[in-house]
Amino acid sequence: MSASSFDHAERTRPTSSPASPSKSQYFSAKLSMSDDTLETNTNGRYRDDDGHVATNTHEFRDHDADEYGEHEPEMEGNEFDHNRARIRGNGFGGGLRRRKGGDSQSVYRKVDSGVDPSDNMIQSHNYEPDESEVWRAYVAQQHFRNRGQWWTTGKKKSFKRWLLTFFIGVIQAFIAFSCNICTKNLSKLKFDTVYSLLQASAHSSDESSAAATAGDDLFQGDSNGDQTGNADGTDAGATARSSFGGSAFLAYIFYQTLFAAIASLFVYLEPVSGGSGIPEIKCFLNGIDLPRVVRIKTLICKVVGVTFSVAAGLPVGKEGPMVHSGAVVAACISQGRTKFWGVDTSFSKFSDFRNDREKRDFVACGAAAGVTSAFGAPIGGVLFSLEEGASYWSTKLTWRAFFCSMITLGTLFTFKNFDTFWGQANIEKLFSFGEFNSLRCTELPTDMQDWSNQEKNLVDALVPFRCVAGKEYNEVASLVLTDADTAIKQLFHFRENGQDDTSTFSSGALFLFFVPYITMATIVYGIAVPSGLFVPSLLSGAAFGRLCGHLLHKLDHTNGTFADSGTYALMGAAAVLGGMARMTISLTVILLEATGDMQYVLPLMLTLMAARFTGNVFNEGLYDIHIKLKNIPFLEPEVPTIAEKYEIVAGQVMSTEVKCLRPVERAGVVYDLLRSCSHGSFPIVDTFSGGTLYGTASRSMLCTLLQRRAFGEPDALADYDEHELGPRRLSPLVQWDTIERVYPKYPTIDDVNMRTGDRNSWLDLRPYANTVPYTVNETASIQRTYRLFRTLGLRFLCVVNHNNQVVGIITRKDLLPESLSDSLMRGRNAHMTNNDHHNIIT
Repeated sequence: MSASSFDHAERTRPTSSPASPSKSQYFSAKLSMSDDTLETNTNGRYRDDDGHVATNTHEFRDHDADEYGEHEPEMEGNEFDHNRARIRGNGFGGGLRRRKGGDSQSVYRKVDSGVDPSDNMIQSHNYEPDESEVWRAYVAQQHFRNRGQWWTTGKKKSFKRWLLTFFIGVIQAFIAFSCNICTKNLSKLKFDTVYSLLQASAHSSDESSAAATAGDDLFQGDSNGDQTGNADGTDAGATARSSFGGSAFLAYIFYQTLFAAIASLFVYLEPVSGGSGIPEIKCFLNGIDLPRVVRIKTLICKVVGVTFSVAAGLPVGKEGPMVHSGAVVAACISQGRTKFWGVDTSFSKFSDFRNDREKRDFVACGAAAGVTSAFGAPIGGVLFSLEEGASYWSTKLTWRAFFCSMITLGTLFTFKNFDTFWGQANIEKLFSFGEFNSLRCTELPTDMQDWSNQEKNLVDALVPFRCVAGKEYNEVASLVLTDADTAIKQLFHFRENGQDDTSTFSSGALFLFFVPYITMATIVYGIAVPSGLFVPSLLSGAAFGRLCGHLLHKLDHTNGTFADSGTYALMGAAAVLGGMARMTISLTVILLEATGDMQYVLPLMLTLMAARFTGNVFNEGLYDIHIKLKNIPFLEPEVPTIAEKYEIVAGQVMSTEVKCLRPVERAGVVYDLLRSCSHGSFPIVDTFSGGTLYGTASRSMLCTLLQRRAFGEPDALADYDEHELGPRRLSPLVQWDTIERVYPKYPTIDDVNMRTGDRNSWLDLRPYANTVPYTVNETASIQRTYRLFRTLGLRFLCVVNHNNQVVGIITRKDLLPESLSDSLMRGRNAHMTNNDHHNIIT
């Protein structure tokens, strides 16, 4: 067979009328390919040197292709215009996002800045391996090596998986412990300096006003007279006066501003480290490959940044960033390689885990470890990953996540109890509720004989700002000028004074604290610092709940009909947090594990369900809102409402800009195709059988083959007849493990040096083609298509007609509610009226 006869194939399809889009649409394409080099234009047509044109695209979309991103970006020579790239137009699995270099960073900044989602270049993960001949040969070699052995490759891989999970729990516990210690020391430095200035001012004043100036103390001294360890505070005050002019207010503002500026600096160094990180991890587990989300640089900036933001006294928490840090630790440990320190630390022992599926499962375990390190709630951490994080779950992953959470909690126990072998363990977590069994000066409780040690310690933590130290305390200052976890414990556990309506925190003080605090928490969550919203939600909710308890007690005239104010504080904290995150099961377990009292099960369940239902009336959860603000193509568990309301089929929403290859292709054609578009995968059509689908080829695989020059001679097809190619390979074979060894930093088309003499060489794609790609018929309902795509975690889905000919491609972007609405608005349902169009928009 000559090369020219091999290059010829033809497929025809009648053009359907736009007025009847519900009828079956057939594929119309003509691949007229000669022995000469093929050229690909921006409309998906192939043109040979004789001027013959063949197309594999539908024509009914061309009139609005520029508006919806269906055409390829304009190019000058081989230069690709990334700024005009589209998610849908960029093909199968999203547009190309380079995994190294500066391109990915600029792209993600576009996402953060709220650019049109069509400009985002975000890939999807590839959870399914390409079942090619080289992959089958690799699996067969593994089975051959395992014959007659007890310690097989599968058992080794399972053991390594559990071992890595163990290290993830240990490292995450160490990070959380270190973050907690550093935050406390920085806060102590800030408050001790301010306290020293106040003490120095008190000693330098006149003896007659000593009693009045003693009320300016910020903290009540301990039995030794000073929390700083300096008995009189004079030396420390003198040092502080030399730096801040003796002004405690300037010192306080200086430390607050300095710590906040340092936290913001780390976000400048790595923009992905801003915020809580939970929306990003949620998208990562949904199958979206966000740039730099799980890198070591992000981990360092996240942990250090949140340490300084919490020490700055901002209304933020460490819980959300701990979930992000756990996910980054899991991703880095499981891959066993990093170039952050300038050294490639690749470990061949862990090469089996260098794929998107294993990485996703490890990240889910890391997220569970992050919740455990924050709340000390291992079961709640597992349920959090299941309910709020992972989109794909399995029974084996449940056990691994539980094991990782258990190791994290045990490591925290070890770090805090090196000298404790017997008795009650004391694990000072990042946040703890404690044990459950204002502007005015209020007298300290005196009758505390039957009080527990925890309650007495809470009394010692009250702040006597502008009050008489040792006798009075300031209600509002005791909530503001202290750590958030201490303030929450005070709201939960403080007893009422006597049987009258006098309370430790009056209704006025709670109101004056609640309104400014929740307002500032709302504002601060949007600034450029690593921050979480768990603690601000709990603290503001506890103040609101205790306020409601006071009002109920006043209505009842303190007859004891209602529960104590601490119980209402717990319910209020659960209500605000549940209304923010819309979590139910996992949050109930987290709060129960934090309180340790099962009598709150039913009240917590009722409160969280009421908060979820009420919040859903107005908007979505905060994390879902942030995902939409960043224009990330997140697929919800349920089929979009518009798909249930209107009859939509796969042929109406698919992208028709399909770029196809043949099983044996010219190297120059493949190179020009990769240069001209940014598709992630390419269907391979069999020209001998009428253009039926043969398989798919990934972009990374094609770039690897071109880089290694794995192609045969230009006259390799001279000995074959015109009906078949034969089983012999026409180009050198590259092993599957060689192609996947460089994951995730595959070579790009810029790394390929295409020589002029190699352009006519033949590239045999048959050994590398995924011969069993997932497909769906063009008449399939969008409900079936959506469930297939999301359940399997696909990167793309080939749409075929009844003759198994490729007619389009469906990607993640095509299944979003906005894309489904656009498909209907383009007039593919002729029976729709103007009112229907208005209903779709609204």
